[in-house]
Order: sequence, then structure tokens, then C-alpha cells
Amino acid sequence: MQTVILVLVEVLIVIGLSRLVGLVFKSIKQPLVIGEIVAGIMLGPSLFGLVAPHLAATLFPPETIPFLNVLSQVGLIFFMFLIGLELNPKYLNNQLEVAVLTSHVSILVPFSLGTLLALLLYPLVSNASVSFTAFALFLGAAMSITAFPVLARIITENNLQGTRLGTLALTCAAVDDVTAWCLLAVAIAVAKGGGIAHAFPTIIESLVYIVFILTVGRWFLQRLERHYQRTKRLSQLLIALIYMGVVASALITEVIGIHLIFGAFLLGAAMPKNADLVRELAEKTEDFVLVFLLPVFFAYSGLRTQIGLLNRPSLWLLCALVLAVAIAGKYIGTYVAARVSGINNREASALGWLMNTRGLTELIVLNIGLELGVISPLMFTMLVIMALVTTFMTSPLLEWTYPKRLIKLDVVEAETQEQTSEGNESYHPYRILVPVANPSSQKGLLQLAAAIGFNNQQPAVVNPLSLIELEEDYAFESTPVEANRLIAQRRQQLEDLISTLEPVIAQQYVHPIVRISNNVARETAQIAKIDRPDLILVGWHRPAFSNNRLGGRVGQILSTAPVDVAVFIDRGGERLENLLVPYSANTHDDLALILALRLLVNRDTRTLQILQAIAEKPIQDELSYELQEIIRQLPTNVRDRIEIKIVEASEPIQTVIAASENVDLTIAGTSRAWGIERQTLGRYTDALAIQCRSSLLITRRYSQVKSHLASIVSEVSNSESILSN
Repeated sequence: MQTVILVLVEVLIVIGLSRLVGLVFKSIKQPLVIGEIVAGIMLGPSLFGLVAPHLAATLFPPETIPFLNVLSQVGLIFFMFLIGLELNPKYLNNQLEVAVLTSHVSILVPFSLGTLLALLLYPLVSNASVSFTAFALFLGAAMSITAFPVLARIITENNLQGTRLGTLALTCAAVDDVTAWCLLAVAIAVAKGGGIAHAFPTIIESLVYIVFILTVGRWFLQRLERHYQRTKRLSQLLIALIYMGVVASALITEVIGIHLIFGAFLLGAAMPKNADLVRELAEKTEDFVLVFLLPVFFAYSGLRTQIGLLNRPSLWLLCALVLAVAIAGKYIGTYVAARVSGINNREASALGWLMNTRGLTELIVLNIGLELGVISPLMFTMLVIMALVTTFMTSPLLEWTYPKRLIKLDVVEAETQEQTSEGNESYHPYRILVPVANPSSQKGLLQLAAAIGFNNQQPAVVNPLSLIELEEDYAFESTPVEANRLIAQRRQQLEDLISTLEPVIAQQYVHPIVRISNNVARETAQIAKIDRPDLILVGWHRPAFSNNRLGGRVGQILSTAPVDVAVFIDRGGERLENLLVPYSANTHDDLALILALRLLVNRDTRTLQILQAIAEKPIQDELSYELQEIIRQLPTNVRDRIEIKIVEASEPIQTVIAASENVDLTIAGTSRAWGIERQTLGRYTDALAIQCRSSLLITRRYSQVKSHLASIVSEVSNSESILSN
């Protein structure tokens, strides 16, 4: 019982540390799995055992290690089942000829380099009990691996799944996976049999079992699929049958003489790819596997990783050589094959870095090699370092080679672009970016964007931006097929919302952008930096606003977006006829007034009251010269609907709040020192946000406000001068 309690304590520590370190790595735009692997290494002799050896020996005594091994093996079985389950044949439908050539060359080159490297490493880091053939095959297989789950996540997070690069990378990785696992199976058979001749019966038995699974096994699985289609749910009995099949298949491949993981992977690959069935089965399986069992595997691997074994410069030099061969082999093989296939230089280079992703899959291979005694603890440690470095470097090198500014972020229909371009290459319509978190509750936000943007003088484009944030790593939702389903679902919700906007003619200028993101606020700021819209209009959807705290996504967008930003607090009113701008000669008030003037120009029934509430005379809150000039250029029928009201008041805030009772929308600039003190919008703006009687639009100025009205003023001025002549 004491051992069981100790194992449970170990699991508690492992899960907690894995999540913590994983989130730290995720915050620096690295895959969660890298942090979890590092957490496992931290618990082993490389850190914990070095810093607190007595405590480490107490918490992780030798008698508990077999229990961790059993849990980790169960986790690996079901993780490999998930990989096979999510290996969708759709990945093989795109550029298959190019992918087959590229993926096989990207395996052949690192495999060949790995076997040549074995000539140097075998006498230095191996022993006579291991044949050179087995060692060379294993090292070559370890160099050839690409981690499909981590690669899929990176592609999804970078919104590459719809690009030629993304689809080619996925197809290459899928082909690579199948080929690399076959090579590994041969390497295991040779290692267990003692030579290629002795491994031949194992290889034949494996091929027979593969054929059996893909014929008889698939026939049975298709009957399960038909049952699911009738019931539309995965019953516990059905899940029990599938899980029994996973374990049975794993046992068969172990008996044959390869490894447990191959049977689980094979059954997952043979499963019918019914979208609903795969989604429900993955969702029911992955949480326990990814959150509970896999961290135990990382900890078990970490306990066997001893970085202290690299205790001489010569060993670190060998480790660097292993890393260089792994990177160069994968990159050069992929790059050359892609270039020969007609892929351009930039995409071929990006593909080379993507295929270098090794991650968790590599760790699985290394643990098998260590268990079989094919690789020594020293070689194991070198290869773990290689797996971490190659995975860690993928995202930054991809960004450097294929930056986001080259990925088309906004998907606008070709015919729409033709309508708005009007044959003028330098044409730039007035553009509003509208982050939409929940399409079902933000009609007012989008309606306001249409009201600001749409008029007869200057065509505009309104882009509702919906970023889908994936919460977990290497989960089913991060696969490109599932990500595309989520994107299509969200896009349809936005299209339904757009169809309710008025006037109907404005709907053709509203084009949604839907993307996957791992940080909504940061991605919004990046899109704003790349595409430079005239305005970001964001809704305030944090009930904690009354705490006077400027936090969450809205605060991040306000702080980081390099364009003008307006925050809309919707009180539920549908009218936008009567506008109020409390003006206090603040640079952000200038933006508030200019947006109010744009609304005024866009509809000839709207009225605007500019309220200057001052504590005492003389009056200092005069309109800026720039604004006076803009108002002077407006046509008479617009100027006649503007009322400038000056009120002497001891409590200006209360005066503005009282005036807001009689209007539909109040537009106010943030305070001069917004965001500096206690992360607030400033005392005045915070109070207005809480107490304002009408809907409220809070503006933060970044650029020259005249850009919002410049073309309109010139158009209406020209029209008026033509009429007067």
C-alpha cells in the first residue's frame, strides 16, 4: 500500500509540473509537448536528482519505477491509437506524387547519414552485446522520424492548412509516418532476432497481420460504424469493444516480435474515418490519455535521461554532431526533393524546417531503443536533446522563413475584390476590423461597424474577425481537418449574422475572416499591423469592467494594436439616430468626434450634440484647428445637424451621464493617461463606462484622425461645388 500511495504522489507531482512548465513554453509560442518533456527531465537526475538527491530518492525510489512504466506503456498504446485514428486519408489526396518523393527522400537522406554516423558512434557509445546492424538501423530510424501530431498543431496554429505548403507538409508527414514506423518495426525485429536473417519470419508475420487488419479487421470496424450511424452515439459497450480491440491488437504485435505501439497505431489507422465517429471517439479518449497518462511517460523518460553523463567536452561535441546530422539530413533531403519537384525556394525551405519536427514521436522511438538495449543511456540522452532542439526550433525558423505577412490572413472572395478594386491598383477602401468573440450576441457591434463604414461617397470593407483559440496541444481539434470544420462552422454563424444587417446593400461589403489562433489579442494586433485597417471596433464583453480594471483581450488590443481602436459597450438599443460626444480637447476625443461626424455623414437623419462640460470659465476645451477645418468643409445639410453645447458644471461627469439619457450612442475618448495608473481607462472614462445611460463607444487614437473623413470630405465638397456651379 505504501508503494501505491507513493506512486499516486508521484503522479500528482508529474501532472502538476507538466501543466505548469507546458504553459510556460506555450506562452513563448512553443508546443505544449516540449514543456511537458522538459518537465519530465526536470524530475529526473538531470535536475531534481542533482539539486536535491535525497528528496528525489525518497519521492522516486526504484520500486515505484515499474508502476510508472506500466502507466506510461498504457498511455503510449492509446496515444498511438489516436495518431492512427487521426491519420486521415484526405491528407494523401493533395500533391501525392510530390509528397511521396519528398517524404521518402527526407527519410532516405537522414537514414543514410544516421547509419554512416553509426560507424563513428558504435565503438564509442555502444557495447558488444548490441549488433552494429541493429544499432545503425535504430539510429537511422531515429534520425528519420517526423512527429505528425506536433507538426499538425504547428500547421493549424499558423493557419497553413489551406495553403500549398501546409497541405504538402501534412501529406509528406503522413507518408513519412507510415514509412518511418515500418523502418522502426524492421529495426526492432532485427534487434530482437539478433540479425536480418533471424528477423525475416517476424517481418513476414507482421505483413500478414497488417493484411488481416486492413481486410477482416476493417470489415468488422465498418459494421461498428454502421451501428454508430444508426444510433448517432458511442455507447459504453461500443467504446469497450474498441478499447478491447486496441489492447488486443497491441498484444498481437508484441507477440509477433515488434512492439505494442504498432498494433494500436494499426487499429487506429484502420478505423473508419466517419467524421462524427472519429471526433467523438477522440474526444472521449484523449483527455485522460493526454492529461494523465502521457505526462507519466514524460516523467518516466526524464528519470532515464541523465544529462550529467555528458561530462566531457568530447561527449558534448558528439552530441552536437548528432544534432547537426539530424537537422541537416532532414532539412537537406526535404529541401532538395521539394526543389526538384518544382516547389519554390521559400516553401521548400519552410517544408524542410517543418519536417524536422520530432517531438513526442521521437521520444517514443528512443524509449523503445533503450528498453531493448540497442542504445545506451548516454546515446539516449544525446537523442533526447536532439528531439527537444529540433522541435523547439521549428516554430521560430518557420516564422523566419515563411513569415505571417506572406500568409494571406483575410480570405475575401475573388469577385468581391473585383467589385471593390474598380480596376485601380492603388485603391484602398475604408476598412474596419471587428473582432467577434460570439456571433450570436454581437449583432449590435457589427451593425455599428456597418453604420460607421457604409456610405454612398466612399465604399468600405468591414471584416468581422473571429479567431478560434485552441486550448490544448496535440489534441484532436488541432488536426487540420477538425480545424477546418470549426472554421466552416464559425464562418456560417458569421454569414447568418451578416444576413441580418441593415441596410441590406451594406451586407455585400462585410467579409468575415476566420482563423485559428493560440492568442486572440496578439493575433488581432498582428493582423492590424499587417493589413493596417482604419479602425478596430471591439466589443466589451467582460462583466468585470465595473472593477475599473483594463485587462483581458480588450485591454491587450487597446495597448498593442498600431491603429485607431474603439470599444463598444452595447446597452441593447438598436437605434443610432441621436449621437453625443462629450468633448474635452483630448487627442482621443478628436477620434470620438471624427467617428461621430462619419456616422452623421453616412445618414442624413442623424443628429450630433457636442457637449463641452467645464468646471469654470474661461472656456479652454475648444475644438482643435484640424477639427474646425474638417467641420467647415462638411456640406450645409450635415453642419445643420450638429449642435455644440457648452455647459458650466461642477461635476462634468454627471452632466455627461445625464445628457446620455436622451441619446442612442455616446462616443467618448479615453483619458489622456489611460492604462498607466492601475491599468484603467482613466477615472472619467471608467465612470462613464459604468454609469452611461446609452450605448457607449470609447475611442483610443493612434494615427491621424483625418483619415476617417478625408476622402468623404473631399467627395462631398466636390459634389457641393459642382451643384453650386
